[in-house]
Amino acid sequence: EVQLVESGGGLVQPGGSLRLSCSASGYIYSNKCMGWFRQAPGKEREGVAIIYSRGGNTYYADSVKGRFTIALDNAKNTVYLQMNSLKLEDTAAYYCAAEHIPLGGNCPTEYYEYHVWGQGTQVTVSS
Repeated sequence: EVQLVESGGGLVQPGGSLRLSCSASGYIYSNKCMGWFRQAPGKEREGVAIIYSRGGNTYYADSVKGRFTIALDNAKNTVYLQMNSLKLEDTAAYYCAAEHIPLGGNCPTEYYEYHVWGQGTQVTVSS
């Protein structure tokens, strides 16, 4: 069984930075997509940043391009999300997710296409 555990959330002022971590343990797919999703109250869960474990291709939501960076440390089975220039609208519960992808495939960007999830970590941007 694959386990994903997020950490690094907290309270930060607008313009500040946070780095989220997602550590994977147990049996995991060697070729997989790992991503960060977020969900604010009353809103649908949305993909924020996604990375493919082998090719390193990335996806970013338009709302976070230039501010967020996703990185994967395969040796540590850990994916990070560096969040800079945080805005009030970034406030949400952030979730890590993983999905097996065949070699040569592309990472999905919708939350319902992922089947392994972490417990979530809250990010609150407030002055």
